[in-house]
Amino acid sequence: MKQHRLAAAVALVGLVLAGCDSQTSVELKTPAQKASYGIGLNMGKSLAQEGMDDLDSKAVAQGIEDAVGKKEQKLKDDELVEAFAALQKRAEERMAKLSEESAAAGKKFLEDNAKKAGVVTTASGLQYEVVQKADGAQPKPTDVVTVHYTGALTNGKVFDSSVERGSPIDLPVSGVIPGWVEGLQLMHVGEKYKLYIPSELAYGEQSPSPAIPANSVLVFDLELLAIKDPAKPEAAK
Repeated sequence: MKQHRLAAAVALVGLVLAGCDSQTSVELKTPAQKASYGIGLNMGKSLAQEGMDDLDSKAVAQGIEDAVGKKEQKLKDDELVEAFAALQKRAEERMAKLSEESAAAGKKFLEDNAKKAGVVTTASGLQYEVVQKADGAQPKPTDVVTVHYTGALTNGKVFDSSVERGSPIDLPVSGVIPGWVEGLQLMHVGEKYKLYIPSELAYGEQSPSPAIPANSVLVFDLELLAIKDPAKPEAAK
């Protein structure tokens, strides 16, 4: 299945590459042209994320040209299967290496961060700082809360922010990543925390998006604005 997905992705990228020279600008005016560009862009990003960023675009274009022109293929099917398997294996090895490096860097970050004044480490490994104290209510696992947040990697790169969007969100306490589930229940309404979430309390070895590599430690600036009262349309503050 992985080989088939890889082949499909390569074919789609090839469809874009086959019709244009690298030195020629492509018109992106019609819906079809824009959609074609979008397909190539998305497939390219996907391939790069999987470590397939060194494909030979000319060979891809040649394969598309031979198929569309109904020419005799230059490689036998068993050769192609072997090539796809080798490429997939190499990509998996690259991603495994990056994952190991990310895990090691995350461990070192948390070890150093735990020594900073004001940082508290819980039994689970979650680390947090109280940025702004308040004496409001504390949410329970069954509650829905209203929060503002900014999520970043340990290098400071922001991957998501309700603050930047200018709109807080409502979410169930038990319906988020484990680090948030624990962190939210430590907070009082009106408080601001900084959470340092180990990868095992976030997404672990999975990469939920290109912006969050596997085994990433996540850093959240989190503000608990309210606990929703199910009996009332307004949040209980």
